Amino acid sequence: MFKIIACVGKNLELGRKNDLVFHIPEDMRYFRTVTKGKPVIMGGNTFRSLPGALKGRRNIVLSRSDDFPAEVEVFHSFEDILAEFSPDDEVFVIGGASIYQMFLPYADELYLTEVDADAEADVFFPEFDKSKYTRKVVGNGSHDDMNFEFVVYTKKEEL
Repeated sequence: MFKIIACVGKNLELGRKNDLVFHIPEDMRYFRTVTKGKPVIMGGNTFRSLPGALKGRRNIVLSRSDDFPAEVEVFHSFEDILAEFSPDDEVFVIGGASIYQMFLPYADELYLTEVDADAEADVFFPEFDKSKYTRKVVGNGSHDDMNFEFVVYTKKEEL
């Protein structure tokens, strides 16, 4: 049901001062392609870092505040979001770090753009046990002398 998408550095760096630490055009295109037509869940700070609601997607913000534009659905509790979707729904969690942490146990797939670089960051993707996932590289590239891979981690079935 839930899928997580993020761009991370070698040390799981995500952002700095409410902005992404990596600005890779291919990653932005990948993000748009993968999430197009799907609901996206984010925290309030992530939404405020965007130029507005993401077109072609159901924009859901998990926040205590109601101070968001009308084209955004606001949920005030994690449990309400869980109740909103069925197991057959494909829903993407797009950040920030605390939202990723909250949804990580419920996510069956992680779509990570893994950048082979370090970055100065104040926000990091949560640590996760990679042995509980299968890793599949679905693409790669280079930007500003940084190599990156598009990787899908799929949670292994528990026996």
